[in-house]
Amino acid sequence: MKMIAIDLDGTLLNSHSLISEENIAAIKKAQARGIEVVIATGRAEFDVREVFKNTGLVTWVIGANGATIHRPDRRCFDAVSLDPKDGEEILQWLEQEEFYYEVFSDSAILTPQNGRELLNIELDRIRSANPQADISDLKVAMNKQFGQQGFLHVGSYQEILAAGVPLYNVLAFTFDQDKLITGRRYFESRDDLTLVSSSLHNFELEHKDASKGNALWKLAEYKGIPLQDTGVIGDSPNDLSMFEVAGHKAAMSNAHDLVKKAGDFITKSNDKHGVAHAIDTWLQSY
Repeated sequence: MKMIAIDLDGTLLNSHSLISEENIAAIKKAQARGIEVVIATGRAEFDVREVFKNTGLVTWVIGANGATIHRPDRRCFDAVSLDPKDGEEILQWLEQEEFYYEVFSDSAILTPQNGRELLNIELDRIRSANPQADISDLKVAMNKQFGQQGFLHVGSYQEILAAGVPLYNVLAFTFDQDKLITGRRYFESRDDLTLVSSSLHNFELEHKDASKGNALWKLAEYKGIPLQDTGVIGDSPNDLSMFEVAGHKAAMSNAHDLVKKAGDFITKSNDKHGVAHAIDTWLQSY
């Protein structure tokens, strides 16, 4: 075992979006053994650094679902942005269909000013259709979405295009399942885009060459580490591209069924220090 790539939400972070002391200690133990530890997430790199504040953790970061790779010192190692025409088409369609969206760029997460209003309208519709519905989990999901760092609000997608900044990842989020399915189907046949999902309520779009798996392959090649000596830990479908290339894979017990099927073994949940359990298992075996 020479490198370990770890997903963030639902994996390294518990249900309160915190990293346990057990997980921090396990990562530092692996690093002390000379193992390269990489965070591979759908989040922006600058958001990951904020999460790591006060933990003492310093790692490589694969961000925006593989569209960016940053060194431990925060310098950009590699980036694959959307074609500007694709970005324009995606954002125009999402705004037309009244989706809440987030666009990951170099230094900010660009999002519409009326984003919270859009999601609250969806929650009101759910309540109206079924007054007895328990929407507490949906509120938690919304607050988690807005809990990221680095938001910059815009009036419309045209402001984003006018800025001329690189667009690495576009996340669409909705509580309307019919709307979500429509969005996924609209983009899933595009061979110039990668479409993944990291939660029950979203889909994410990026350049066809951008994925966590491709980013991990690039980093392993750069570091001279055979992929068969690499371990990955994840919970969501956007982690599957890493599971396809790594020699060792651990699925969280709270993982999506597809991820569990792809894993070599199932570790504990993100609320029971599953990352630490997986790392300790590997350190004892390799």
